[in-house]
Parts: sequence; C-alpha cells; structure tokens
Amino acid sequence: MRQSLKKYAIVLAASLSALAGGDAFAAIKETADKKKSMTVTATAYNSVKGQTDGDPWVAAWNNRLRPGDKIIAVSRDLEKHGLTNGAKVRIEGLPGTYTVRDRMNKRYTNRIDVWMEKDIKKARKWGKKKLKIIWDHKK
Repeated sequence: MRQSLKKYAIVLAASLSALAGGDAFAAIKETADKKKSMTVTATAYNSVKGQTDGDPWVAAWNNRLRPGDKIIAVSRDLEKHGLTNGAKVRIEGLPGTYTVRDRMNKRYTNRIDVWMEKDIKKARKWGKKKLKIIWDHKK
C-alpha cells in the first residue's frame, strides 16, 4: 500500500509540474526531414576547477576541449533522443552549430550547458534560460 501511494504521489507531482510548465515531460517534435526540436533549460559552464571533474579541458567522453570550439554538455536524459557525443545542435538565439562533447551530472534533466571556456563573467551573465534546440536524429 505504501509503495503504490508513493508512486501515485510521484506521478501526480510530475503531472502537476508539466501542467505548470515544468520540465517533467519534455515535448520533442520531429519534422519530415528527421530533425528533432525541443525546449530545454540552458545554462553555461567554464573550464575551471570546481565546475568540472579532473582535467577542466577534457570532457566526459575524453574529448579535449579547444579554445574557439562551440561545445555543449547535455543532461543524460537527452542522450536517448540522439544527443550523444558528436551530435550537432543548433541553439535558438546563438549563431552557428554546437557539438555535444560533454554530459552533465545525472541530477539534471532536460538541460544543456553551453561551454564558455574560462570566461566566468560571460557564463554568469548568460544565467539560466529556456531555449529551443534543433538536431538531426539518426537512429
């Protein structure tokens, strides 16, 4: 009884969060040309100690980050939608194409982190936004 009540409470909370505009259920849209899009929470991170594990210039899949690269990290729940190492992503409001090269801690969902090298002021100014991302889904 206690187990089923707990499951009911979790489903109810997720449903209410979705109705209130929360991130509990991400709506992914797919076009005829196999491009997918969704709205995610976008934050920024830097290659500095305290924001990364180990070497701040090596990403989660052992890719070396180089100045000038357009890199994003993705929450692990987005990987099942094709946003894995090497995926190319366009981000609403930002020029160019970004490459997925890093992954976020498992506590984050429906989220991307835009890499801003060592520019902490730029990352703080960026803050936290809701943005649309578009990518090719090849499965």
